[in-house]
This record gives sequence, C-alpha cells and structure tokens, in this order.
Amino acid sequence: MSSLSLAVTVPAFIPSPSQGVWHVLGLPIRAYALCILAGIFAGYWLGRRRWVARGGSAPVLADIIFWAIPFGLVGARIYHVITDAELYFGPGKHPIDALKIWHGGLGIWGAVGFGALGAWIACRRAKVPFLAVADAMAPGIALAQIFGRFGNYFNQELYGRTTNLPWALEIDTKDPDGKVIGHTLHHPTFLYEAIWNLGVVALVLLVDRRFKLGHGRAFFLYVAAYTAGRAWIENLRVDTVNHIFGLRLNVWTALIMFVLAVIAFVISARKRPGQEDITSGPAAGASPATEAAPEAAEATDQPENTPEAEPQTEPQPESQSTSQSVQDTPGPTHHSGPRLK
Repeated sequence: MSSLSLAVTVPAFIPSPSQGVWHVLGLPIRAYALCILAGIFAGYWLGRRRWVARGGSAPVLADIIFWAIPFGLVGARIYHVITDAELYFGPGKHPIDALKIWHGGLGIWGAVGFGALGAWIACRRAKVPFLAVADAMAPGIALAQIFGRFGNYFNQELYGRTTNLPWALEIDTKDPDGKVIGHTLHHPTFLYEAIWNLGVVALVLLVDRRFKLGHGRAFFLYVAAYTAGRAWIENLRVDTVNHIFGLRLNVWTALIMFVLAVIAFVISARKRPGQEDITSGPAAGASPATEAAPEAAEATDQPENTPEAEPQTEPQPESQSTSQSVQDTPGPTHHSGPRLK
C-alpha cells in the first residue's frame, strides 16, 4: 500500500498584493479607499458603543462624526503635503498630484488634529463636553488606524528597511515605465503598526474599565501609547521624508506628542478626577427646543384645584373703572421662542 505525501510550500516572506485597484463597470475601486472607509465605520462603531454606554446620545455623536471625518481627511492630506512638499512642488513635479489622495499620503497627525477641530465645533453646537467625546472615540481612532495601515499594504508604500526575516514584506521594483522587474524584501512596518495599534485599543479599553477615565484621559492615553510605538516604527521606514538633527520629522512629532499627552494626562487626573456626567441636560444631546419644552409646559399648565379669582365687590367710580379697563386690556403679544445659545 503506497502512501501519498503532499508538500506544502510556505513562502518565507509576506507577498504583496498583485493589484490594489479593480475596475467595476468602468469605475476604479481602490483597496486604499476601502480600507479607509472600513476604518471609519469600525472606529465609529466602537466609539458609539462607548458613548451610549456612558449615557450619551447616539444621534448627537453621529452629527459630531459627520463634522470630524471631512475635517480629518482634509487635515491628513494637508499635513502630508506640507511635510513632503518636495514630492509635489519644484522642477519636474506636478502640483495637481497633491490632490490625488487615492495614491496614498495621509498624515495621522493632521487627521487627528483637524478631526478634533471639527469635533470640537460640533460639540459646541450640540452642547456636549468635547473631552468626553474624545474619550469615547479614543480606542476607535486606534482601531480605524489598523484598517488604514492595510491600505498602505495594498499600495506597497511606507515599508521599512531591507531584511531577511521570515515575515519580511515583498515589494515590487519597477523600471521607469512601471514594469515589474524584480522584488526586494523589507520590514512590514504597516503590520508592525497595525499590531501595535491593536494593543493600544486593548490598553485604553482595559484601563478605562478599571479606572473610569474622564476629562480627556482616555484620549491622552491613546496619544501617548500610539506615539510610543510610532517613534520606533518610524525609524525603520525608508520612504522619503524630511530630517531634523538626524531624526525623521515624524519621529520628532511622535516624541513631542508623547510628552504633551503624558503631561495632559497627569494634569487632568490631578485637577479633574472622575468622569463627566453626560446622562442629563445638554450633555446628553438634548436640543434647545427640547430643553425649553418642560419650562414652557410648567409655565402654562395650571393646577386643577386652583380657585377662580373672586369678583371685585368694592364699587369704583365710572371714570376710574373705564380708565382701569383700558389699561388692563392686553395688547398684541410677541413670542420670540427659545433662543439658540
């Protein structure tokens, strides 16, 4: 009786996808865009669960995210273009390429900074505490970044130095016409950051569950944890970037943000321990009209047993009575309604 043996060959590297764009009915479907969209939905899903669990309004959070997302995308692109201006401006460059976001190039610092600005504006409009929203969304932001890094994988970008490690990433080398002529193996920095961010998500969730972080501390913890990993991962990358005193610009940014986040966390813990109360009032997302309704009802509703006013028994002179009745006649009433504050 003969035995049949099957040999399974496992590549000693991570192969890059053969393509990152598919055309459906003539329209390009880009993996990079799909990863960004998946990250947005995943981050919002987690943030929404946390916000509602604290007593916040889900529709109000949706409005805030509606502001934060476009601000974040624009800010991410602005940061990338400013810090890598030599890719788009100068001799032989095409400035219009700065608008081609589908080719990649979103800076997380710009995304978080401008996204926070958009969220802050929306929070002011909805009368909810901005830092409470930031705390609820903190692990969701890290979760969204995980999906975004796989967009870099499909674009074969932001990889690290060459290596022969078993988990090395295969990157195509191309001639000037774009034809693949070979492959090189590199550190899969997209995967390093994705795994690190998964740890950041778990860290923020666990610490928040244990200590009930409030007043921005969950968000500051996310920033500190993420930048701690980004600093060493950034040092592995070989993509073109500006250097300051021998370090990549993003390394300096990560170090500065780490220090600021730690300081903010400590100050918040000392001055404002505990969590904000967002279960009632404006913090829960009630609109001004909704808040004014109970007051209006209280002012107009009369108790059922209120005695009617007794008729006046003392006689008055006819002229005085006539004058008094004219003065007591109500004029037109103007109602301005509840004001938006």
